Amino acid sequence: MTIQKAARQFLPEDLAITDFAVIRPYFEELLQRSIQTSLEFDKWLQDRSELDAVLEEDLAWRYIRMSINTANTDLREAYTHFVTHIQPELAPYEDQLNQKLVGLPYLADKQDAAHQIYFRSVRSALDLFREENIAIEAALNEEAQQYGAISAAQQIEHNGQNLTMQQAAALLKDQDEALRQSIFEKMAAVRRKDQAQLDALYSSLIEKRHQVARNAGFENYRDYKFVALGRFDYTKEDCFAFHAAIKKYIVPLVKSIQAKKLALLGKEKFKPWDTEIDPEGKSALKPFENGAQMLAGTIKMFDAIDPYFGNCLRVMENLGHLDLDSKPGKAPGGYNYPLYEIGVPFIFMNAVGTQRDLETMVHEGGHAIHSFLSRELALTAFKNIPSEVAELASMSMELLSMPQWFEFYAPEAHQRAMREQLEGTLKVLPWIAQIDAFQHWVYENPMHSSAERAAHWQQLSIDFGTGLTDWTGFEDLVQNAWQRQLHLFEVPFYYIEYGIAQLGALGVWKNSLENYPLAIDQYKKALALGYTASMKDIYQTAGVPFDFSAHRLQSLAELIENELEKLN
Repeated sequence: MTIQKAARQFLPEDLAITDFAVIRPYFEELLQRSIQTSLEFDKWLQDRSELDAVLEEDLAWRYIRMSINTANTDLREAYTHFVTHIQPELAPYEDQLNQKLVGLPYLADKQDAAHQIYFRSVRSALDLFREENIAIEAALNEEAQQYGAISAAQQIEHNGQNLTMQQAAALLKDQDEALRQSIFEKMAAVRRKDQAQLDALYSSLIEKRHQVARNAGFENYRDYKFVALGRFDYTKEDCFAFHAAIKKYIVPLVKSIQAKKLALLGKEKFKPWDTEIDPEGKSALKPFENGAQMLAGTIKMFDAIDPYFGNCLRVMENLGHLDLDSKPGKAPGGYNYPLYEIGVPFIFMNAVGTQRDLETMVHEGGHAIHSFLSRELALTAFKNIPSEVAELASMSMELLSMPQWFEFYAPEAHQRAMREQLEGTLKVLPWIAQIDAFQHWVYENPMHSSAERAAHWQQLSIDFGTGLTDWTGFEDLVQNAWQRQLHLFEVPFYYIEYGIAQLGALGVWKNSLENYPLAIDQYKKALALGYTASMKDIYQTAGVPFDFSAHRLQSLAELIENELEKLN
Protein backbone atom coordinates (compact mmCIF):
# COMPACT_ATOMS: atom_id res chain seq x y z
CA MET A 1 0.00 0.00 0.00
CA THR A 2 1.44 3.37 -1.07
CA ILE A 3 0.18 6.45 0.72
CA GLN A 4 0.85 9.99 -0.42
CA LYS A 5 -0.60 13.18 0.95
CA ALA A 6 -2.82 14.75 -1.68
CA ALA A 7 -1.55 18.02 -3.14
CA ARG A 8 -3.17 21.06 -1.62
CA GLN A 9 -5.56 23.01 -3.85
CA PHE A 10 -6.23 25.98 -1.57
CA LEU A 11 -3.40 26.41 0.94
CA PRO A 12 0.35 26.66 0.20
CA GLU A 13 2.27 23.41 0.71
CA ASP A 14 4.88 25.18 2.86
CA LEU A 15 2.39 26.95 5.14
CA ALA A 16 3.79 27.19 8.68
CA ILE A 17 1.09 27.98 11.25
CA THR A 18 3.04 30.13 13.68
CA ASP A 19 0.08 32.29 14.66
CA PHE A 20 -3.45 33.08 13.53
CA ALA A 21 -2.34 35.93 11.25
CA VAL A 22 -0.81 33.32 8.93
CA ILE A 23 -4.16 31.63 8.26
CA ARG A 24 -6.55 34.56 8.60
CA PRO A 25 -6.39 35.41 4.86
CA TYR A 26 -7.75 31.98 3.96
CA PHE A 27 -10.73 32.37 6.27
CA GLU A 28 -11.32 35.85 4.85
CA GLU A 29 -11.18 34.52 1.29
CA LEU A 30 -13.75 31.79 2.07
CA LEU A 31 -16.03 34.35 3.71
CA GLN A 32 -15.80 36.87 0.88
CA ARG A 33 -15.86 34.44 -2.05
CA SER A 34 -18.84 34.80 -4.35
CA ILE A 35 -20.69 31.52 -4.93
CA GLN A 36 -23.03 31.60 -7.91
CA THR A 37 -23.31 27.96 -8.94
CA SER A 38 -23.55 24.52 -7.43
CA LEU A 39 -20.08 23.73 -8.78
CA GLU A 40 -18.66 26.79 -7.01
CA PHE A 41 -20.41 25.64 -3.85
CA ASP A 42 -18.68 22.24 -4.16
CA LYS A 43 -15.32 23.96 -4.60
CA TRP A 44 -16.00 26.14 -1.54
CA LEU A 45 -16.80 23.05 0.54
CA GLN A 46 -13.61 21.35 -0.65
CA ASP A 47 -11.45 24.37 0.19
CA ARG A 48 -12.98 24.72 3.62
CA SER A 49 -12.46 20.98 4.15
CA GLU A 50 -8.78 21.36 3.25
CA LEU A 51 -8.38 24.23 5.70
CA ASP A 52 -10.07 22.14 8.42
CA ALA A 53 -7.80 19.16 7.73
CA VAL A 54 -4.61 21.23 7.80
CA LEU A 55 -5.53 22.94 11.06
CA GLU A 56 -6.63 19.74 12.76
CA GLU A 57 -3.46 17.94 11.70
CA ASP A 58 -1.28 20.78 12.94
CA LEU A 59 -2.97 20.64 16.34
CA ALA A 60 -2.76 16.84 16.33
CA TRP A 61 1.00 16.82 15.92
CA ARG A 62 1.41 19.36 18.69
CA TYR A 63 -0.65 17.14 21.02
CA ILE A 64 1.16 13.94 19.95
CA ARG A 65 4.61 15.39 20.49
CA MET A 66 3.64 16.86 23.83
CA SER A 67 2.13 13.59 25.10
CA ILE A 68 5.25 11.64 24.07
CA ASN A 69 7.44 13.97 26.14
CA THR A 70 5.45 15.97 28.67
CA ALA A 71 8.65 17.17 30.33
CA ASN A 72 9.69 19.13 27.23
CA THR A 73 8.54 22.69 27.86
CA ASP A 74 8.92 23.71 24.21
CA LEU A 75 6.53 20.97 23.08
CA ARG A 76 4.08 21.84 25.82
CA GLU A 77 4.22 25.53 24.95
CA ALA A 78 3.67 24.77 21.26
CA TYR A 79 0.45 22.96 22.08
CA THR A 80 -0.60 25.58 24.62
CA HIS A 81 0.03 28.36 22.10
CA PHE A 82 -2.38 26.73 19.64
CA VAL A 83 -5.21 26.16 22.11
CA THR A 84 -4.87 29.53 23.86
CA HIS A 85 -3.94 31.87 21.00
CA ILE A 86 -4.86 30.28 17.67
CA GLN A 87 -7.99 28.30 18.53
CA PRO A 88 -9.81 31.25 20.15
CA GLU A 89 -9.25 33.27 16.97
CA LEU A 90 -10.61 30.39 14.87
CA ALA A 91 -13.94 30.18 16.67
CA PRO A 92 -15.58 33.40 15.38
CA TYR A 93 -14.46 32.64 11.82
CA GLU A 94 -15.81 29.10 12.05
CA ASP A 95 -19.12 30.56 13.18
CA GLN A 96 -19.18 33.03 10.28
CA LEU A 97 -18.38 30.27 7.79
CA ASN A 98 -21.20 28.18 9.26
CA GLN A 99 -23.59 31.11 8.88
CA LYS A 100 -22.54 31.56 5.27
CA LEU A 101 -22.95 27.83 4.61
CA VAL A 102 -26.51 27.52 5.91
CA GLY A 103 -27.49 30.72 4.09
CA LEU A 104 -26.53 29.40 0.65
CA PRO A 105 -29.31 28.13 -1.62
CA TYR A 106 -27.25 25.17 -2.82
CA LEU A 107 -27.78 23.13 0.35
CA ALA A 108 -31.05 21.96 -1.19
CA ASP A 109 -29.05 20.27 -3.96
CA LYS A 110 -27.34 18.01 -1.39
CA GLN A 111 -30.00 15.57 -0.28
CA ASP A 112 -27.65 12.61 0.28
CA ALA A 113 -27.21 11.35 3.85
CA ALA A 114 -23.55 12.39 4.04
CA HIS A 115 -24.20 16.07 3.39
CA GLN A 116 -27.37 16.14 5.46
CA ILE A 117 -25.46 14.77 8.48
CA TYR A 118 -22.74 17.37 7.92
CA PHE A 119 -25.23 20.23 7.62
CA ARG A 120 -27.01 19.03 10.74
CA SER A 121 -23.73 19.31 12.66
CA VAL A 122 -23.16 22.81 11.27
CA ARG A 123 -26.61 23.95 12.39
CA SER A 124 -25.95 22.47 15.81
CA ALA A 125 -22.63 24.35 16.07
CA LEU A 126 -24.42 27.58 15.15
CA ASP A 127 -26.98 27.02 17.88
CA LEU A 128 -24.24 26.45 20.45
CA PHE A 129 -21.82 29.21 19.52
CA ARG A 130 -21.41 32.04 22.01
CA GLU A 131 -18.57 34.51 21.69
CA GLU A 132 -18.22 34.73 25.46
CA ASN A 133 -17.37 31.03 25.56
CA ILE A 134 -14.27 31.39 23.41
CA ALA A 135 -12.00 32.48 26.26
CA ILE A 136 -13.51 29.88 28.59
CA GLU A 137 -12.90 27.10 26.07
CA ALA A 138 -9.30 28.24 25.70
CA ALA A 139 -8.84 28.11 29.47
CA LEU A 140 -10.47 24.66 29.55
CA ASN A 141 -8.11 23.35 26.88
CA GLU A 142 -5.10 24.68 28.77
CA GLU A 143 -6.26 23.28 32.12
CA ALA A 144 -7.18 19.88 30.73
CA GLN A 145 -3.60 19.24 29.61
CA GLN A 146 -2.47 19.55 33.23
CA TYR A 147 -3.94 16.11 33.87
CA GLY A 148 -1.54 14.47 31.43
CA ALA A 149 1.44 16.29 32.91
CA ILE A 150 0.52 15.26 36.47
CA SER A 151 -0.11 11.65 35.49
CA ALA A 152 3.03 11.38 33.37
CA ALA A 153 5.15 12.49 36.32
CA GLN A 154 3.81 9.69 38.54
CA GLN A 155 6.50 7.08 39.18
CA ILE A 156 7.52 4.63 41.90
CA GLU A 157 10.93 3.33 42.90
CA HIS A 158 11.49 -0.44 42.79
CA ASN A 159 14.81 -2.24 43.13
CA GLY A 160 16.71 0.94 42.41
CA GLN A 161 14.71 1.74 39.28
CA ASN A 162 12.04 4.32 38.58
CA LEU A 163 8.94 2.72 37.09
CA THR A 164 6.04 4.42 35.37
CA MET A 165 2.64 3.58 36.78
CA GLN A 166 2.02 1.37 33.74
CA GLN A 167 5.24 -0.54 34.38
CA ALA A 168 4.41 -0.83 38.07
CA ALA A 169 0.89 -2.07 37.37
CA ALA A 170 2.32 -5.01 35.42
CA LEU A 171 3.89 -6.26 38.66
CA LEU A 172 0.44 -6.52 40.27
CA LYS A 173 0.02 -9.74 38.27
CA ASP A 174 3.03 -11.35 39.98
CA GLN A 175 2.30 -14.39 42.16
CA ASP A 176 4.47 -13.04 45.02
CA GLU A 177 1.91 -11.39 47.31
CA ALA A 178 4.53 -9.50 49.30
CA LEU A 179 5.80 -7.95 46.08
CA ARG A 180 2.29 -7.08 44.92
CA GLN A 181 1.43 -5.46 48.23
CA SER A 182 4.64 -3.42 48.22
CA ILE A 183 4.07 -2.23 44.67
CA PHE A 184 0.42 -1.39 45.37
CA GLU A 185 1.31 0.61 48.47
CA LYS A 186 3.95 2.57 46.59
CA MET A 187 1.47 3.33 43.81
CA ALA A 188 -1.11 4.36 46.42
CA ALA A 189 1.37 6.77 48.00
CA VAL A 190 2.03 8.41 44.63
CA ARG A 191 -1.68 8.74 43.88
CA ARG A 192 -2.37 10.17 47.34
CA LYS A 193 0.24 12.84 46.74
CA ASP A 194 -1.71 14.09 43.71
CA GLN A 195 -5.27 13.63 45.01
CA ALA A 196 -5.79 17.19 46.18
CA GLN A 197 -4.32 18.72 43.03
CA LEU A 198 -6.44 16.54 40.72
CA ASP A 199 -9.53 17.21 42.82
CA ALA A 200 -9.00 20.97 42.56
CA LEU A 201 -8.32 20.69 38.83
CA TYR A 202 -11.55 18.80 38.26
CA SER A 203 -13.54 21.31 40.32
CA SER A 204 -12.14 24.13 38.19
CA LEU A 205 -13.04 22.29 34.97
CA ILE A 206 -16.58 21.63 36.20
CA GLU A 207 -17.08 25.30 37.09
CA LYS A 208 -15.92 26.51 33.69
CA ARG A 209 -17.89 23.87 31.78
CA HIS A 210 -21.05 24.81 33.66
CA GLN A 211 -20.52 28.44 32.68
CA VAL A 212 -20.13 27.42 29.03
CA ALA A 213 -23.45 25.60 29.20
CA ARG A 214 -25.26 28.46 30.92
CA ASN A 215 -23.91 30.95 28.39
CA ALA A 216 -25.32 28.77 25.61
CA GLY A 217 -28.75 28.67 27.24
CA PHE A 218 -28.59 25.21 28.82
CA GLU A 219 -29.50 24.28 32.36
CA ASN A 220 -26.41 22.12 32.76
CA TYR A 221 -23.30 20.98 30.95
CA ARG A 222 -24.66 17.48 30.37
CA ASP A 223 -27.51 18.78 28.24
CA TYR A 224 -25.13 21.12 26.40
CA LYS A 225 -22.60 18.36 25.76
CA PHE A 226 -25.19 15.94 24.38
CA VAL A 227 -25.92 18.49 21.65
CA ALA A 228 -22.23 19.35 21.14
CA LEU A 229 -21.37 15.66 20.72
CA GLY A 230 -24.12 15.22 18.16
CA ARG A 231 -26.03 12.64 20.17
CA PHE A 232 -29.01 12.65 17.86
CA ASP A 233 -29.60 8.89 18.06
CA TYR A 234 -30.19 8.43 21.80
CA THR A 235 -31.10 10.34 24.97
CA LYS A 236 -30.00 10.66 28.56
CA GLU A 237 -32.89 8.38 29.49
CA ASP A 238 -31.34 5.68 27.29
CA CYS A 239 -28.14 6.11 29.27
CA PHE A 240 -29.97 5.72 32.57
CA ALA A 241 -31.63 2.55 31.27
CA PHE A 242 -28.19 1.25 30.27
CA HIS A 243 -26.89 1.88 33.80
CA ALA A 244 -29.81 -0.04 35.27
CA ALA A 245 -29.37 -2.95 32.87
CA ILE A 246 -25.66 -3.21 33.72
CA LYS A 247 -26.52 -3.45 37.42
CA LYS A 248 -29.16 -6.09 36.73
CA TYR A 249 -27.45 -8.36 34.20
CA ILE A 250 -23.69 -7.72 34.22
CA VAL A 251 -22.71 -6.98 37.82
CA PRO A 252 -24.04 -10.35 39.10
CA LEU A 253 -22.19 -12.17 36.31
CA VAL A 254 -18.93 -10.37 37.11
CA LYS A 255 -19.44 -11.15 40.80
CA SER A 256 -19.93 -14.83 40.01
CA ILE A 257 -16.69 -14.96 38.01
CA GLN A 258 -14.80 -13.10 40.73
CA ALA A 259 -16.23 -15.34 43.46
CA LYS A 260 -14.86 -18.42 41.70
CA LYS A 261 -11.43 -16.81 41.56
CA LEU A 262 -11.67 -15.89 45.22
CA ALA A 263 -12.43 -19.51 46.11
CA LEU A 264 -9.38 -20.67 44.15
CA LEU A 265 -7.24 -18.19 46.09
CA GLY A 266 -8.64 -19.54 49.35
CA LYS A 267 -9.56 -16.08 50.62
CA GLU A 268 -12.78 -14.61 51.94
CA LYS A 269 -12.10 -11.32 50.18
CA PHE A 270 -9.56 -9.94 47.74
CA LYS A 271 -7.02 -7.43 48.89
CA PRO A 272 -6.61 -4.55 46.43
CA TRP A 273 -3.39 -6.11 45.16
CA ASP A 274 -5.05 -9.50 44.48
CA THR A 275 -7.55 -8.62 41.77
CA GLU A 276 -5.23 -8.94 38.75
CA ILE A 277 -3.48 -12.24 39.49
CA ASP A 278 -4.21 -15.64 38.05
CA PRO A 279 -6.00 -17.59 40.83
CA GLU A 280 -4.44 -20.88 39.76
CA GLY A 281 -0.94 -19.59 40.50
CA LYS A 282 0.13 -19.06 36.91
CA SER A 283 2.49 -16.24 36.03
CA ALA A 284 1.05 -13.24 34.25
CA LEU A 285 0.68 -13.59 30.52
CA LYS A 286 3.59 -11.92 28.75
CA PRO A 287 2.97 -11.88 25.01
CA PHE A 288 6.05 -9.81 24.07
CA GLU A 289 9.11 -8.06 25.46
CA ASN A 290 8.88 -4.68 23.74
CA GLY A 291 6.88 -2.59 21.35
CA ALA A 292 8.78 -3.79 18.29
CA GLN A 293 7.85 -7.42 19.01
CA MET A 294 4.27 -6.42 19.70
CA LEU A 295 4.03 -4.57 16.40
CA ALA A 296 5.57 -7.41 14.38
CA GLY A 297 3.15 -9.94 15.85
CA THR A 298 0.17 -7.63 15.38
CA ILE A 299 1.03 -7.13 11.71
CA LYS A 300 1.08 -10.91 11.24
CA MET A 301 -2.30 -11.21 12.95
CA PHE A 302 -3.82 -8.44 10.86
CA ASP A 303 -2.41 -10.00 7.69
CA ALA A 304 -4.22 -13.24 8.55
CA ILE A 305 -7.52 -11.43 9.16
CA ASP A 306 -7.24 -9.30 6.01
CA PRO A 307 -3.98 -8.30 4.25
CA TYR A 308 -5.26 -4.73 3.98
CA PHE A 309 -5.24 -4.50 7.80
CA GLY A 310 -1.60 -5.55 8.08
CA ASN A 311 -0.59 -3.09 5.38
CA CYS A 312 -2.18 -0.25 7.33
CA LEU A 313 0.23 -0.87 10.21
CA ARG A 314 3.19 -1.20 7.81
CA VAL A 315 2.43 2.23 6.37
CA MET A 316 2.23 3.72 9.86
CA GLU A 317 5.53 2.10 10.81
CA ASN A 318 7.25 3.39 7.66
CA LEU A 319 5.99 6.92 8.28
CA GLY A 320 6.98 6.88 11.97
CA HIS A 321 3.37 7.14 13.11
CA LEU A 322 3.82 4.80 16.09
CA ASP A 323 5.12 5.37 19.64
CA LEU A 324 4.38 2.22 21.60
CA ASP A 325 6.66 1.68 24.63
CA SER A 326 6.13 3.13 28.10
CA LYS A 327 8.86 5.52 29.24
CA PRO A 328 9.35 8.26 31.84
CA GLY A 329 7.75 11.58 31.01
CA LYS A 330 5.26 10.05 28.62
CA ALA A 331 1.57 10.83 29.16
CA PRO A 332 -0.53 7.88 30.35
CA GLY A 333 -2.96 5.84 28.28
CA GLY A 334 -3.17 5.11 24.61
CA TYR A 335 -4.88 6.62 21.59
CA ASN A 336 -5.17 6.58 17.83
CA TYR A 337 -5.09 10.18 16.61
CA PRO A 338 -6.62 10.71 13.13
CA LEU A 339 -4.56 12.88 10.80
CA TYR A 340 -7.10 14.09 8.29
CA GLU A 341 -4.82 15.60 5.66
CA ILE A 342 -2.45 12.70 5.08
CA GLY A 343 -5.06 10.17 6.14
CA VAL A 344 -2.57 8.04 8.11
CA PRO A 345 -3.24 8.19 11.87
CA PHE A 346 -0.82 8.01 14.80
CA ILE A 347 -0.92 5.32 17.51
CA PHE A 348 0.37 6.29 20.96
CA MET A 349 0.48 3.84 23.86
CA ASN A 350 2.45 2.71 26.91
CA ALA A 351 3.35 -0.94 26.32
CA VAL A 352 5.19 -2.85 29.04
CA GLY A 353 4.68 -6.40 27.79
CA THR A 354 1.29 -7.33 29.22
CA GLN A 355 -1.80 -8.94 27.75
CA ARG A 356 -3.57 -5.65 28.35
CA ASP A 357 -1.04 -4.00 26.04
CA LEU A 358 -1.84 -6.49 23.30
CA GLU A 359 -5.54 -5.67 23.72
CA THR A 360 -4.71 -1.96 23.51
CA MET A 361 -2.65 -2.48 20.37
CA VAL A 362 -5.41 -4.28 18.49
CA HIS A 363 -7.95 -1.77 19.85
CA GLU A 364 -6.00 1.20 18.53
CA GLY A 365 -5.25 -0.80 15.40
CA GLY A 366 -8.99 -1.03 14.79
CA HIS A 367 -9.20 2.75 15.02
CA ALA A 368 -6.29 3.05 12.60
CA ILE A 369 -7.94 0.77 10.04
CA HIS A 370 -11.04 2.95 10.34
CA SER A 371 -8.96 5.99 9.40
CA PHE A 372 -7.50 4.22 6.37
CA LEU A 373 -10.84 2.90 5.13
CA SER A 374 -12.44 6.35 5.35
CA ARG A 375 -9.47 8.44 4.14
CA GLU A 376 -10.76 8.79 0.56
CA LEU A 377 -14.06 10.39 1.61
CA ALA A 378 -14.57 13.76 -0.03
CA LEU A 379 -14.78 16.08 2.99
CA THR A 380 -13.02 16.22 6.35
CA ALA A 381 -16.45 16.35 8.00
CA PHE A 382 -17.26 12.92 6.53
CA LYS A 383 -14.18 11.49 8.28
CA ASN A 384 -14.97 13.08 11.66
CA ILE A 385 -16.51 9.92 13.08
CA PRO A 386 -18.74 9.90 16.18
CA SER A 387 -17.33 7.93 19.08
CA GLU A 388 -20.14 5.38 19.09
CA VAL A 389 -18.98 4.36 15.60
CA ALA A 390 -15.25 4.84 16.16
CA GLU A 391 -15.29 2.56 19.20
CA LEU A 392 -17.26 -0.06 17.27
CA ALA A 393 -14.21 -0.32 14.99
CA SER A 394 -11.71 -0.69 17.83
CA MET A 395 -13.68 -2.94 20.17
CA SER A 396 -14.71 -5.25 17.35
CA MET A 397 -11.05 -5.68 16.42
CA GLU A 398 -10.21 -6.78 19.97
CA LEU A 399 -12.63 -9.69 19.59
CA LEU A 400 -12.10 -10.41 15.89
CA SER A 401 -8.35 -10.76 16.43
CA MET A 402 -8.64 -13.33 19.24
CA PRO A 403 -8.28 -16.42 16.97
CA GLN A 404 -4.94 -15.00 15.76
CA TRP A 405 -3.40 -14.51 19.19
CA PHE A 406 -1.45 -17.72 18.70
CA GLU A 407 1.17 -15.41 17.16
CA PHE A 408 2.00 -14.52 20.75
CA TYR A 409 0.99 -17.64 22.70
CA ALA A 410 1.20 -21.40 22.90
CA PRO A 411 -2.24 -23.13 22.77
CA GLU A 412 -2.91 -23.22 26.53
CA ALA A 413 -1.86 -19.61 27.05
CA HIS A 414 -3.89 -18.64 23.98
CA GLN A 415 -7.02 -20.10 25.57
CA ARG A 416 -6.25 -18.30 28.78
CA ALA A 417 -5.71 -14.99 26.98
CA MET A 418 -9.07 -15.27 25.22
CA ARG A 419 -10.75 -16.10 28.51
CA GLU A 420 -9.18 -13.04 30.13
CA GLN A 421 -10.35 -10.91 27.20
CA LEU A 422 -13.98 -12.03 27.52
CA GLU A 423 -13.91 -11.68 31.30
CA GLY A 424 -12.41 -8.22 30.86
CA THR A 425 -15.18 -7.32 28.42
CA LEU A 426 -17.70 -8.10 31.12
CA LYS A 427 -15.68 -6.43 33.87
CA VAL A 428 -15.30 -3.12 32.03
CA LEU A 429 -19.04 -2.66 31.39
CA PRO A 430 -19.87 -1.78 35.04
CA TRP A 431 -16.92 0.64 35.08
CA ILE A 432 -18.22 2.31 31.90
CA ALA A 433 -21.68 2.63 33.43
CA GLN A 434 -20.21 3.97 36.69
CA ILE A 435 -18.10 6.63 34.96
CA ASP A 436 -21.08 7.70 32.85
CA ALA A 437 -23.46 7.79 35.83
CA PHE A 438 -20.85 9.81 37.73
CA GLN A 439 -20.64 12.41 34.97
CA HIS A 440 -24.42 12.80 34.83
CA TRP A 441 -24.49 13.50 38.58
CA VAL A 442 -21.43 15.80 38.49
CA TYR A 443 -22.92 18.11 35.88
CA GLU A 444 -26.50 17.92 37.10
CA ASN A 445 -25.15 19.11 40.47
CA PRO A 446 -22.31 21.47 39.49
CA MET A 447 -22.23 23.23 42.86
CA HIS A 448 -21.36 20.07 44.79
CA SER A 449 -18.45 19.97 47.20
CA SER A 450 -15.43 17.69 46.94
CA ALA A 451 -16.75 15.70 49.90
CA GLU A 452 -20.13 15.23 48.20
CA ARG A 453 -18.37 14.15 45.02
CA ALA A 454 -16.32 11.56 46.90
CA ALA A 455 -19.42 10.30 48.69
CA HIS A 456 -21.39 9.95 45.48
CA TRP A 457 -18.55 8.09 43.79
CA GLN A 458 -18.35 5.81 46.84
CA GLN A 459 -22.04 4.97 46.48
CA LEU A 460 -21.64 4.30 42.76
CA SER A 461 -18.73 2.00 43.58
CA ILE A 462 -21.09 -0.01 45.76
CA ASP A 463 -23.82 -0.02 43.11
CA PHE A 464 -21.55 -1.19 40.30
CA GLY A 465 -19.04 -3.18 42.33
CA THR A 466 -19.00 -6.78 43.52
CA GLY A 467 -18.26 -6.06 47.20
CA LEU A 468 -15.58 -8.77 47.12
CA THR A 469 -12.53 -6.56 47.79
CA ASP A 470 -11.39 -5.46 51.25
CA TRP A 471 -10.25 -1.85 50.95
CA THR A 472 -9.47 -1.36 54.64
CA GLY A 473 -6.76 1.27 54.93
CA PHE A 474 -7.27 2.36 51.34
CA GLU A 475 -10.77 3.82 51.50
CA ASP A 476 -9.51 7.12 50.11
CA LEU A 477 -8.33 5.34 46.97
CA VAL A 478 -11.86 4.08 46.38
CA GLN A 479 -13.32 7.55 46.86
CA ASN A 480 -10.84 9.03 44.40
CA ALA A 481 -10.59 6.18 41.88
CA TRP A 482 -12.34 8.37 39.30
CA GLN A 483 -9.15 10.45 39.12
CA ARG A 484 -7.53 7.68 37.09
CA GLN A 485 -9.98 8.20 34.20
CA LEU A 486 -8.45 10.59 31.71
CA HIS A 487 -11.77 11.16 29.94
CA LEU A 488 -13.26 13.00 32.91
CA PHE A 489 -10.59 15.67 32.62
CA GLU A 490 -9.87 15.86 28.90
CA VAL A 491 -12.97 14.67 27.01
CA PRO A 492 -16.03 14.99 29.26
CA PHE A 493 -18.99 12.69 28.57
CA TYR A 494 -16.92 10.63 26.17
CA TYR A 495 -17.33 7.22 27.84
CA ILE A 496 -20.83 5.79 27.42
CA GLU A 497 -19.77 5.31 23.79
CA TYR A 498 -17.53 2.46 24.94
CA GLY A 499 -20.55 0.67 26.37
CA ILE A 500 -22.70 1.21 23.29
CA ALA A 501 -19.88 0.14 20.99
CA GLN A 502 -19.01 -2.85 23.16
CA LEU A 503 -22.47 -4.30 22.62
CA GLY A 504 -22.12 -3.64 18.90
CA ALA A 505 -18.68 -5.28 18.90
CA LEU A 506 -20.06 -8.34 20.66
CA GLY A 507 -22.61 -8.55 17.87
CA VAL A 508 -19.88 -8.37 15.23
CA TRP A 509 -17.97 -11.08 17.11
CA LYS A 510 -21.11 -13.24 17.34
CA ASN A 511 -21.46 -12.94 13.57
CA SER A 512 -17.81 -13.93 13.15
CA LEU A 513 -18.38 -17.13 15.11
CA GLU A 514 -21.03 -18.04 12.55
CA ASN A 515 -19.37 -16.76 9.34
CA TYR A 516 -15.96 -15.13 9.83
CA PRO A 517 -15.34 -13.92 6.23
CA LEU A 518 -18.80 -12.34 6.04
CA ALA A 519 -18.33 -10.61 9.40
CA ILE A 520 -15.01 -9.10 8.23
CA ASP A 521 -16.57 -7.93 4.96
CA GLN A 522 -19.45 -6.25 6.80
CA TYR A 523 -17.00 -4.69 9.27
CA LYS A 524 -14.93 -3.17 6.44
CA LYS A 525 -17.99 -1.82 4.63
CA ALA A 526 -19.27 -0.19 7.81
CA LEU A 527 -15.93 1.47 8.57
CA ALA A 528 -15.58 2.74 5.00
CA LEU A 529 -18.74 4.81 5.50
CA GLY A 530 -17.02 7.16 7.92
CA TYR A 531 -19.83 9.47 9.02
CA THR A 532 -21.75 9.52 5.74
CA ALA A 533 -24.65 7.53 7.21
CA SER A 534 -26.57 7.52 10.48
CA MET A 535 -25.23 5.52 13.42
CA LYS A 536 -28.11 3.08 12.99
CA ASP A 537 -27.28 2.52 9.31
CA ILE A 538 -23.56 2.12 10.02
CA TYR A 539 -24.27 -0.51 12.67
CA GLN A 540 -26.66 -2.28 10.34
CA THR A 541 -23.99 -2.29 7.63
CA ALA A 542 -21.72 -3.99 10.17
CA GLY A 543 -24.43 -6.62 10.62
CA VAL A 544 -25.57 -5.56 14.10
CA PRO A 545 -28.41 -3.44 15.53
CA PHE A 546 -27.80 -0.04 17.13
CA ASP A 547 -29.30 -1.31 20.36
CA PHE A 548 -28.04 -1.07 23.93
CA SER A 549 -31.32 -1.96 25.60
CA ALA A 550 -31.63 -4.32 28.57
CA HIS A 551 -32.86 -7.13 26.33
CA ARG A 552 -29.89 -6.82 23.98
CA LEU A 553 -27.46 -6.58 26.86
CA GLN A 554 -28.90 -9.68 28.52
CA SER A 555 -28.62 -11.77 25.35
CA LEU A 556 -24.99 -10.75 24.77
CA ALA A 557 -24.09 -11.45 28.40
CA GLU A 558 -25.44 -14.96 27.90
CA LEU A 559 -23.31 -15.31 24.77
CA ILE A 560 -20.14 -14.43 26.70
CA GLU A 561 -21.08 -16.75 29.53
CA ASN A 562 -21.54 -19.63 27.09
CA GLU A 563 -18.28 -18.95 25.29
CA LEU A 564 -16.40 -18.74 28.60
CA GLU A 565 -17.68 -22.21 29.46
CA LYS A 566 -16.01 -23.52 26.29
CA LEU A 567 -12.68 -21.93 27.30
CA ASN A 568 -12.61 -23.36 30.84
